[in-house]
Amino acid sequence: MLRNALEPWHLILLLVVCVLVFGSKKLPDMARSLGRSMRILKSETQALRGEGGDRGDRSDRP
Repeated sequence: MLRNALEPWHLILLLVVCVLVFGSKKLPDMARSLGRSMRILKSETQALRGEGGDRGDRSDRP
């Protein structure tokens, strides 16, 4: 059923629709801001994981 759910022509069609909706001038800015957001999310996730390990060490101490 979902064997060939995402074919190359689906991606091309999606790209064309994005260009038509948002315009070619705004797409690079949107991609840049999405990349920044992903980097921030990744660094925050790593910081939370680091805090989680520190908390485990502190809870063992009286």
